[in-house]
Amino acid sequence: MRIRGLAVLMVAGMAAAGPAAARSEVCHRTSDKEIAALFDRWNASLQTGDPKKVVANYAEKSILLPTVSNKPRLTPAEKEDYFAHFLEKKPVGKVDFRTIEIDCNSAVDAGLYTFSFGDGSQVKARFTYTYKWEGSRWLITSHHSSAMPEGGADAPAAAH
Repeated sequence: MRIRGLAVLMVAGMAAAGPAAARSEVCHRTSDKEIAALFDRWNASLQTGDPKKVVANYAEKSILLPTVSNKPRLTPAEKEDYFAHFLEKKPVGKVDFRTIEIDCNSAVDAGLYTFSFGDGSQVKARFTYTYKWEGSRWLITSHHSSAMPEGGADAPAAAH
């Protein structure tokens, strides 16, 4: 009787949990190399000079916290507006240091990069990209970039 009663309680508990408890997510297999290549894809889209192509790297629900703007960009139109102005400077990014973390259908790529511009100037900055697997491709869900506070000292060794 005790075993039957326990079984009835377990079944009742699973039924109460509903379909959410029964669902299991299938994780997309990836690698550090594949996640690192997402920056290259984004950087290549900058080279097109087309803000729409840059914004195509971002998930519909995503946030851009850019280096040279105080305004968070949430909508595709807001991101396009930012990149329309940023692309006028002819930016080319190069990753100087990174660390990548991978989880089930999400990844984080964070580190330091340098942007070189068409006028010969450069900006060293910190970055964090978070990505989500959207069923057929990786898209950016958050992108934070901020200029180095100490003029771009070679950070991991110089970190305080």
